Amino acid sequence: MKRRAFLKISAGAAVAAALVPPAFAAPKRALRKAIMYSTIGVKGTVLEKFRAMKAAGFDGVEPMGAMNRDEVVAALKETGLQAASVCDHIHWVKPLSAPDEATRKIGFDGLVHSLHDAHAYGATSVLLVPGVARNGVTYQQCFERSIVEIKKAIPVARDLGVKIAIENVGNDFIQTPEQAVDYLDAIGSEWVAWHFDIGNVGRRGPAAEQWIPLLGKRINRIHIKDYSAAPPDAAGKAAARPKLLDGDTNWPAVMTALDKVGYAGWAISEQPGNQAADVETARDLAQRMDRIFAL
Repeated sequence: MKRRAFLKISAGAAVAAALVPPAFAAPKRALRKAIMYSTIGVKGTVLEKFRAMKAAGFDGVEPMGAMNRDEVVAALKETGLQAASVCDHIHWVKPLSAPDEATRKIGFDGLVHSLHDAHAYGATSVLLVPGVARNGVTYQQCFERSIVEIKKAIPVARDLGVKIAIENVGNDFIQTPEQAVDYLDAIGSEWVAWHFDIGNVGRRGPAAEQWIPLLGKRINRIHIKDYSAAPPDAAGKAAARPKLLDGDTNWPAVMTALDKVGYAGWAISEQPGNQAADVETARDLAQRMDRIFAL
């Protein structure tokens, strides 16, 4: 092709691209907004809560396990919202790390119930707090006991097509990305991945942008949450959870890190309920998420 013709074609393509309306431009990131059901502050039925979140701009919700299954299915269908994930409902009170077998059995049954809930809702992931390493339970005991129970649930997860996604939380267990990788390696199953909570790190241990490169493709879901780096007050109480973008999370660095590992899919808000107390506050939350995703 002669140089003049090439330049003419290139210039025409540039003009055409400039004339494409913003609505038809490709999105920068393939992230979908959802909200954790237990953090919806709106009063009312499941359907009323779902309607409010749909009006606020969310695409999905993260129901709790053991909700009224028919009610959730009906609310999803009527609103058009999708189930981004299901949060195990009993993992804190009946942890898989408990010293007694009876408690661990209740926790295991709760996980299996949540897996079936997720399947019924069309979700492909269940959030699991794997155990609690305190009150007489050591880190190693939490590690070993929880893995035994999770491995027992893997055949159910595989048959249902629903992954078990381990979340990093304030349970005195798995406080670094290296520990997270070791834990998943010890389980050794494609049906167990990571539900990375961005706001649960940083104040203690490495910042979120340091976790993401090490977890990489193991990240199956993310919780969008901010945090305050302010030290606890004189009574030992931690600072209140700030609104998204008002805290100390390095969101540009977090987004860049997620881009580098190729994360796409659901991004689930877990901010306090007063930030989704009605349609307007929930809309502000959803818009803050949009601003983060555009960074």
